[in-house]
Amino acid sequence: MNRGVLASLAASALFAAIFLISGSLKDIGHTEVYGWRIVLTLLIIAPVYALVPARRSQMIALLGRIKARPGLLFYGAIASSLVGVQLWLFMYAPMNGYALATSLGYFLLPLVMVVVGRAAFAERLSRGQKIAVALAVAGVGHQLFFAGGLAWPTLLICLGYPVYFAARRAARFESNAAFTLEILFLTPLAVYFILTGVHGPEATLLPVLSIGVLGAVAMFLYLGAASLLSLSVFGLLSYVEPVLLLVAAVAMGEQLFARDAFTYAPIILALVVLATDGFRSTRSLRRRN
Repeated sequence: MNRGVLASLAASALFAAIFLISGSLKDIGHTEVYGWRIVLTLLIIAPVYALVPARRSQMIALLGRIKARPGLLFYGAIASSLVGVQLWLFMYAPMNGYALATSLGYFLLPLVMVVVGRAAFAERLSRGQKIAVALAVAGVGHQLFFAGGLAWPTLLICLGYPVYFAARRAARFESNAAFTLEILFLTPLAVYFILTGVHGPEATLLPVLSIGVLGAVAMFLYLGAASLLSLSVFGLLSYVEPVLLLVAAVAMGEQLFARDAFTYAPIILALVVLATDGFRSTRSLRRRN
């Protein structure tokens, strides 16, 4: 469990570092940076599934399911496209002044997932989850009516990711091997972006390549944490990333105003309630076992 916690925290820190590095890049197109991230992620992850027997068996089993039911490719294509948009946005936002809007989207994501679980999969909400959703509604309500509304990156993250996870669940494509196939599906477009991108000076090549490498390592750690931790603990640790993204956004020069407290404070409090509720549920489950 300790290894899983460290892996999850390290992954969140690396995602924030990628966000910060992306925001510092000049004279290069975000699509080219995105392309390099996809290609390097595939080059680092793919050999694992070719050389490690357990991973290779996982991939063979997944390909066997697809061969037996080709219709699953439809859900796979949807999931790949959705995650591709999210990875693109993670490069675009900090390079174009949407870092705070992106961090808000990741703050809202766990709360939206709770609502989607209730609406789409008939999952029961605990008392803590109901309180968390109510607090989040208060924060979002302030942003909608008094602070100019939610920016499109915020909506794309907090609404797009739940659709992605729902598509994966519908096809039972929830393994690490499925993510590798999603990246493979995105690679031709990524190569096109690299070849046709607005190439910056040679000085930008190192940070661009570092984004790709850090992205692949972060995904390894993230997926590794998912396999080492219970779903509840893994979910609790996912709340670390939006906090780090918020810090990165401020470090990049985006401003928080006093009125933003009425948006962020209820949402952060909602995440605290959600985390506390999840921690209690985990302890209760351990006691029963």
